[in-house]
Amino acid sequence: MEGFTSLLFCLLISAQSIQIASALKFGINYGQIANNLPSPTQVVGLLQSLNVNRVKLYDADSKVLSAFSGTNIEFIISISNENMSAMTDSTQAQAWLSQNVQPYISGTRITCITVGNEVLTGNNTSYKSSLLPAMKSLYQALTNLGLQNQVNVSTAHSLDILANSYPPSSGSFREDLGSYLQPLLNFHSQINSPFLINAYPFFAYKADPNSISLPYVLFESNAGQTDPNTNLNYDNMLYAQIDAVYAAMKAMGHTDITVRVSETGWPSKGDEDETGATVENAAAYNGNLLKRVAMNQGTPLKPDVPLDVHVFALFNEDLKPGPTSERNYGLFYPDSTPVYNIGLQGMGTGYDSGSGTYFTSSSLQSSTSKLMISYGVGIVVLVAAIFF
Repeated sequence: MEGFTSLLFCLLISAQSIQIASALKFGINYGQIANNLPSPTQVVGLLQSLNVNRVKLYDADSKVLSAFSGTNIEFIISISNENMSAMTDSTQAQAWLSQNVQPYISGTRITCITVGNEVLTGNNTSYKSSLLPAMKSLYQALTNLGLQNQVNVSTAHSLDILANSYPPSSGSFREDLGSYLQPLLNFHSQINSPFLINAYPFFAYKADPNSISLPYVLFESNAGQTDPNTNLNYDNMLYAQIDAVYAAMKAMGHTDITVRVSETGWPSKGDEDETGATVENAAAYNGNLLKRVAMNQGTPLKPDVPLDVHVFALFNEDLKPGPTSERNYGLFYPDSTPVYNIGLQGMGTGYDSGSGTYFTSSSLQSSTSKLMISYGVGIVVLVAAIFF
C-alpha cells in the first residue's frame, strides 16, 4: 500500500507539472506607464520565477531588450501610432530596425513587430492610411536583413472593427473599414503573419451585466450559447469573439490567417459604474484562461489551433489615464507582489478572498477546466485497477 501511495503521489505531481509546462504559451503584456515599476533586470527575475517565456512590449525599450538578453524569452515589440508614418519610408524603416532590432536580436528573441495599436478604430485617418504601407516597408526592411522568417510583422486590432459578432458564424467587419482590411488581410496571407486582436469580455459584461452571464465571461460552468448556423456550443465569450473574427475574415476570402489574442484581461478594481471589476473576478478570468491555455485548447471553430494569448498586464500602471480599471489590470503590484494568484509557478500561496477561496494552481478550478481533474482521476482509477 505504501508503494501504491508513493506512485500515486508521483503521478499526480507529474500531471500538475504537465499543466504548468503547458502554461509556457501564456504571454504577458509588459506595459510601463508608471513611475514606480521595478527595473527591467528585476522583471527578468520575476518572469523567470514564473516560468513565463513570452512578453509583449508597447515600444522597443533598449533597457528591457538588453536586460532580457540570453533568457530565451520571446518578445513582441511595437511601433507607436505616432511613428507609423515615418515607417512608410524605406530608409527610416531600415534605420529603425538597425537601432531597435539588430543590436539585440542575437541575444534577445524578437519574434514579432506590431505596427500601431488599434489604428483602424481610431479617428486619425492619416494613421489608417499609413498602417499597411508601414507594415510593408518594415517587412521589406526585415527581408533586406534576412530576418523575415524570424520576425513577423502585424498590428493589433480592437474588436470594434467588427460590425457583427453574434452568432460567431455571422461575424463581419465594419463596411467603412473594408477598404483598409481587405488589402491588410491579403498582406497577412502573403507573409504568413498572424491577425492580432485585443479582446476583452470585461467590456461587454460591464456594458450589460443584466443580460450577460458572469460565468459565461469568466470561463465558469454555464449552459453556453449555441450558434444556430453551426450548432457549435460556446461556453465562454472569448472563444466566441475569436471565432467571430475568423468568420469575418472568411467573408473577405481568407481562411489562411491565424488569429492571436494580443491583449485580454480583467481589472481587479474599478469605478462604481465598472460592474465586475473585482479581485475575485480578475483571478477567475485570468486563472481559468490559463487553465485553457495549459490544456492546449482551441475554439469550437478551430479546435486544433491552440489558444495564443498575451494577458494584460504584468503590473498595475499608476499613470495610465482613464477610469480606475485602466490602472488595475496588473497581475502584480509595482513591488512585484501578486495582486492575486492565477496558478503561475512562483506566485506564492494565492489570494484569500475573505470567504475561504484561494486562487492557487491547485485550487483555482472552474467547471470548464475540469479536464485536468478528470485526467488526474483517470490516473487514480487506472493505478487502483492495476494494484487492486
